[in-house]
Amino acid sequence: MNLPDRFANLPEYAFPRLRALLDQHAPGGDVVHMTIGEPKHAFPAWVTDVIAENAAGFNSYPPNDGTPDLRRAIADWVHRRYGVALDADTQVMALNGTREGLYNAAMALCPEQKDGQKPAILTPNPFYQVYMIAALSVGAEPVFVPATVASGHLPDYAGVGREILNRTAIVYVCSPANPQGAVADRAYWADLFALAEQYDFRIFADECYSEIYRDAPPVGALQVAREIGADPERVTIFHSLSKRSNLPGLRSGFVAGGPETIRQIKQLRNYSGAPLPGPLQAAAAAVWADEGHVEENRALYREKFAVADQVMAPVQGYQPPEAGFFLWLPVENGETAALQVWRETGVRVLPGAYLAQGGPGQNPGEGYIRAAMVAPKTEMQDGLIRLRDCLYR
Repeated sequence: MNLPDRFANLPEYAFPRLRALLDQHAPGGDVVHMTIGEPKHAFPAWVTDVIAENAAGFNSYPPNDGTPDLRRAIADWVHRRYGVALDADTQVMALNGTREGLYNAAMALCPEQKDGQKPAILTPNPFYQVYMIAALSVGAEPVFVPATVASGHLPDYAGVGREILNRTAIVYVCSPANPQGAVADRAYWADLFALAEQYDFRIFADECYSEIYRDAPPVGALQVAREIGADPERVTIFHSLSKRSNLPGLRSGFVAGGPETIRQIKQLRNYSGAPLPGPLQAAAAAVWADEGHVEENRALYREKFAVADQVMAPVQGYQPPEAGFFLWLPVENGETAALQVWRETGVRVLPGAYLAQGGPGQNPGEGYIRAAMVAPKTEMQDGLIRLRDCLYR
């Protein structure tokens, strides 16, 4: 039986690969998990009450695009957060987690050809793996653009050259960036919009970490688009309650953009989407409408930022993240370091190369490990001290 060639050479996914690396070895101490970006802070206690109050909705098929209440709550949040007015009926669609949206938006919007050639989809490198799979699924070429110290840990898309830019259909941007915690400022977004206009490509802005930051809230792609008068169809944003509200299990996110863009995405979802159950949509609407729990959550992460900065201050090359909840720590070799810190201390981290593409010496994640600051503060502090003393003594 023939199998599709486009998926034949996929590397093993990061976490099975990590298990293969570490699990044959005993931990060198009490285990501290710092690999997966799964928030451990408490979600709002009243969420379960809202679900229970709306439990009768489990008896009905949920609205595919999101209930009117949910879409209005999302549009209201975007207006409060970014000052951008969206039509809740035509510019917003609820998602069953943003990974679904990041994938299906490419399915709905990427053309079969660009200027008579195979289209290219540009992604940062390191990157969220769904960007690559989306590109392969639509028959596009995924082009991995390094996001390194030299580029401020954001990809320099203008530097990829005219040949690639002429056939670029979509560009993914993650800001705040996973894993580095870098934030795209107004100038970065404005330059990218100018490049998109010049070469006629779409921008997919993955902003799922936007509400975890130190001081100033990160500027948003739609916000800059409005300020500079960019075509509203040029940019599509993706957000989630997973990090903002510590609700990864709710699987609630959204996509927003120009009316024609959202119409195209909705049309595909009519045939292939899996909408969020009605009671969960009711809970999501209530959560998007509340900022108190978000401020409390952000305060907890600010405490963790301070702890990380204090523990890692002696480490040469340590760069405090601007936002998000990952530390991107320099090492000689990420796999070697992850195995060493596991065997000697029991701290579990992810080799940076597992989040990037490229061979030995060419993979921009090879000289890093990623540590997620999701454990309780004292446990996280203990893990970072053990990690520091093991790898940087």
